[in-house]
Amino acid sequence: MASEPVRVLVTGAAGQIGYALVPMIARGVLLGSNQPVILHMLDIPPAAESLNGVKMELVDAAFPLLKGVVATTDVVEACTGVNIAIMVGGFPRKEGMERKDVMSKNVSIYKAQASALEKHAAANCKVLVVANPANTNALILKEFAPSIPEKNISCLTRLDHNRALGQISERLNVQVSEVKNVIIWGNHSSTQYPDVNHATVKLPSGEEKSVRELVADDAWLNGEFISTVQQRGAAIIKARKLSSALSAASAACDHIRDWVLGTPEGTWVSMGVYSDGSYNVPAGLMYSFPVTCRNGEWSIVQGLSIDEFSRKKLDLTAEELTEEKALAYSCLS
Repeated sequence: MASEPVRVLVTGAAGQIGYALVPMIARGVLLGSNQPVILHMLDIPPAAESLNGVKMELVDAAFPLLKGVVATTDVVEACTGVNIAIMVGGFPRKEGMERKDVMSKNVSIYKAQASALEKHAAANCKVLVVANPANTNALILKEFAPSIPEKNISCLTRLDHNRALGQISERLNVQVSEVKNVIIWGNHSSTQYPDVNHATVKLPSGEEKSVRELVADDAWLNGEFISTVQQRGAAIIKARKLSSALSAASAACDHIRDWVLGTPEGTWVSMGVYSDGSYNVPAGLMYSFPVTCRNGEWSIVQGLSIDEFSRKKLDLTAEELTEEKALAYSCLS
């Protein structure tokens, strides 16, 4: 067993996603079954009692890998020494609310949390932003934590990636583990572009075939499939009267695990990362790309062909992110 525990921060830990996420981390889903962890849990003062209840449950679950729990409403205490930060806390988006309604509140939250991470987190801390608007919250965090390398700050589009895998799996009646290399481009919003043009399915024979060839229905792939993935979060809110928590927590674990431990050979995943101008996406946006991970570093998959239909989708979601960025920066002044 690895000797040194990894300190993992979860903000908003008393909330729905946090409650689903912390037992996954404590059980080894995030970093593997041999890696001890110390959980740092942060929430706002009105949630302090609930947060303590979560801590009590973690103790009661007797997770062998869990070597300590810090449950606090103090952002400095929460951020001190953390190696991985999963930023779940934010001003919540409720049914009928526009993303822009919550922007200014989240800007102030992420400005404060970025400053605490900047000063108190461990060197080379990796940060994953989950709270919406995730891409722009991550961008704000980057601005106010300048000593954290831009390659160490990302946002969650793995949930959308997993949703796309799930839709293809159901459509083709194959195991989801046999589907790979879908892509989520752009924003974690209804403008995101779920792209299957490079995705494949491994058949029982061992042969890999393209998703587009197997589905053999371009109208569905270019229409209902895309809108289903784009609107899945809203559909879950409508069905549960609560936002997706279980699937978001699972996707956060997938994101960090692949980032830290690496993606399988020949497989890529979707991560919201700081654009370097690849695929003619404006540099300086936090944008979801296909990436591979190795030795704790991600790299954007290069050289994929982009058809005219896809180009328009990539540009549309980039335009929304540019507008969000401008709105967020106006909230800073």
